[in-house]
Amino acid sequence: MSDQAEDQWMLEAFHQAREALASGEVPVGCVFVYNSEIVARGRNAVNETHNATRHAEMNCVDELLKWCKVRNLDYKTVFPEVSIYVTVEPCGMCADALGQLCIKNIAFGCSNDRFGGCGSVVDVPKLYNYPMNLKKGVRAEEAIELLKEFYKGENPNAPTGKAKRKTPKKE
Repeated sequence: MSDQAEDQWMLEAFHQAREALASGEVPVGCVFVYNSEIVARGRNAVNETHNATRHAEMNCVDELLKWCKVRNLDYKTVFPEVSIYVTVEPCGMCADALGQLCIKNIAFGCSNDRFGGCGSVVDVPKLYNYPMNLKKGVRAEEAIELLKEFYKGENPNAPTGKAKRKTPKKE
């Protein structure tokens, strides 16, 4: 895959991440590419669905399953040929799901120091011997800036005790 094509796919992942941010979600976006074509797009939708599994990658998995069904393709032969572009390192749940689906190529932006499943917190591919090719740090600074923008604000869906405390303004 050329750097130019990779940049094109990552730009679309960032478009998805910005949509997530605009919707009050953690800004993570993802695209699945098969035969040089984007076949699935996803963004975090955890807050709007009140479902902790609705990460960008899992939403793309669902989209690809629909795509395969419409085209009468066996997803078991499609997933191993998919390349994934995601703005933030997949968490442990997503890394394991992608490994079980035999995904071989994942390019991601910044590391996920809280939940990273591709080496930052736990190395799921190594743990389960998933033969994944990981490319880390693709447009990492841009991904970090989106996350900073989200975390500057208030997450109305944060559990009680986890929400930001308002500090009194100094006069």
